[in-house]
Amino acid sequence: MGKPNIRKKMQEFFSVLLPEVKKELRRGIIECSKRGLLHSTKWLAEMHHGLSDVQIDNEAPDDDHTFSQCQLEGIAPAEYSDYFLAKSYYDVREYDRAAHAVRNCESSVPRFLHFYSTYLAREKRRLDSTTDHANLNEPNQMRDLADLLATLRAEYGKSRLDGYGIYLYGVVLKALDLNQAAEQMLVHAIRLVPMLWSAYLELSPLIMEKKKLLGLQLGGHWMRHFFMAHTYLELYLNDDGLKIYVDLQTSGFSKSIYLIAQMALVYHNKRDVDKAIELYQALLESDPYRLDNVDTYSNLLFVKEMKTEMAQLAHKAVSINKYRPETCCVIGNYYSIRCDHQMAISYFQRALKLNPKYLAAWTLMGHEFMELKNTNSAIQSYRKAVEVNKRDYRAWYGLGQAYEIIKMHYYSLYYFKIAHQLRPYDSRMLVALGETHEKLDKCENAVKCYWKAIDVGDIEGIAMYKLASLHEKLGDHETAVHCYIMYCEDERAATDKQSLYQGFITLANYYEKKGDYERAAYYAYKCLDSDERKAEAKALLKTIDWKRSAEWQKKSKTPSAVATAETSSEEGEEEDMEWEQPDMRIRVPFTSIATKTTSTTTATAAAATAPTAGSSGASSTLRAGQSLSELMRRSHSSRGSLTPAASSTTTTTATVTTPAVDETPGPSNPAANPTDRPPSDEASSMDISSVSID
Repeated sequence: MGKPNIRKKMQEFFSVLLPEVKKELRRGIIECSKRGLLHSTKWLAEMHHGLSDVQIDNEAPDDDHTFSQCQLEGIAPAEYSDYFLAKSYYDVREYDRAAHAVRNCESSVPRFLHFYSTYLAREKRRLDSTTDHANLNEPNQMRDLADLLATLRAEYGKSRLDGYGIYLYGVVLKALDLNQAAEQMLVHAIRLVPMLWSAYLELSPLIMEKKKLLGLQLGGHWMRHFFMAHTYLELYLNDDGLKIYVDLQTSGFSKSIYLIAQMALVYHNKRDVDKAIELYQALLESDPYRLDNVDTYSNLLFVKEMKTEMAQLAHKAVSINKYRPETCCVIGNYYSIRCDHQMAISYFQRALKLNPKYLAAWTLMGHEFMELKNTNSAIQSYRKAVEVNKRDYRAWYGLGQAYEIIKMHYYSLYYFKIAHQLRPYDSRMLVALGETHEKLDKCENAVKCYWKAIDVGDIEGIAMYKLASLHEKLGDHETAVHCYIMYCEDERAATDKQSLYQGFITLANYYEKKGDYERAAYYAYKCLDSDERKAEAKALLKTIDWKRSAEWQKKSKTPSAVATAETSSEEGEEEDMEWEQPDMRIRVPFTSIATKTTSTTTATAAAATAPTAGSSGASSTLRAGQSLSELMRRSHSSRGSLTPAASSTTTTTATVTTPAVDETPGPSNPAANPTDRPPSDEASSMDISSVSID
């Protein structure tokens, strides 16, 4: 069920039989070749070769014409000699001689060759006279085309131009920036000559939005699918273009080199670098001497920092043709990745000498000037790139960066907006807009840009950090912390490690202030891997440890410990009284220590649970005038019960004031147990039989 449905859909998408397609391609090759339309001929021949498995009858006539008749169709027999001479001059790029040779011809093919040779001769002179600092579209350099435009307009008014002549008329109009009229002429030419690929290529830059593309009346020819896909790529609608290319491959063009190259370009635009490199490598294996799109392949290798592969590609390109602009661009990229920016610029300039309208060279040369901090030259290079192709978002983005460096933020905002319009789903444009709004104190707009960058998929992984920093700057610390947490969740996605460590240390400081020491320590420990944040993280961890210790000490002070401290203060008063009686001694039988250990423990627990009552009792006894002997016994009993309780809580409480009187170990003082330390000499000489007060 699946295969018939797919086949049916393909028939609806591409309803022409492949043998008929191959015949049309063959006819188009002949027609374009005899008119000198070399790029169209090359493209049609590649497409024709992609259908090599499709069989057609070479002996059968093609539209009632044989192959030889097609080659001479459109040329009057009396003009054969003039045409062959002009065509030979044209093939060796002697355009003026070619135009002069067929100046008096009236048939369609020689007449087109005359007009087209005239156009190429004047275009060549214009480009040869163009200096590095001249505008490619200056009016004084376009005056040579005015006479040709008048001639073509007159011929078109007399209906003496065929589809190829109308195509040339549209090209001249476009060169003079008469884009609306040029669009009409090119559409007219496509409807008359649907196999003319150059007409599609000239029309594509004039289409600025998808709605306009879908509204073009190009007819129902199968060539429109290739044009639609190509224009989708120009508009950076990569998914739409990729879908058409996949359908075309399924329809029978699976071996087409052009389709493979275009799909690699789609993945390049989608930043799927590995897939794009894989396709370009397969392309070079099948066609090892191909230089088309090799500059894009070089850019991909540059992104992946594959220096060895870049060097090999540069040597190979030089061995094939060192005078191709693509070769110079590959060599320039190689020097750029080696940080030899001056040499890279020289090779990009060579590429522009060979082709002043080579877009990639202008843009890449602007990047190199930016690396050298030469913003003025970078701006000039980016402006030339915009003149060549106004849809090149890289040039607009580069202009925004250049003006940002020289602190002209309103200019950079303008250029970043244009880049964003060309690439509405590119987070880099949105982040650049957000940063510029932030510098202009338009924080609300900056927040919107950062959130949109996150929504469309943050390529650089920096938008959330920018958003967190902005909220922190505005004083909205809770939102800033929330953003920092989301930013730090995926450490691998963060491309800027310093920003990641900044987020860690910010979260660590926040939680340290909130008293959440576990989280604070977690984020602080992560900063130990950063050389710049290591010292700050260590200091914060020390602060966290000190505060933790202080909290533990505070929590360990139970109510019994507080009561112990109060009782100890009263004991201090009693000890002062003892100092007033220097002859007072307490004698305890040494043999009673071991037998009274159990009772001492019980008394200690009782005293620890109610020390306050004991101390108040001592005071009341003193006020009642009891004997000093009872008072001292009570005093020493309460001290003995307090000492273990204090030693079980904190160190400061355990060192309660030691009595100044000479006392011996007893059942109420287990800390002086003879098993822990030897008895003093004074204790060994005590009177064992009694306890007396002298």
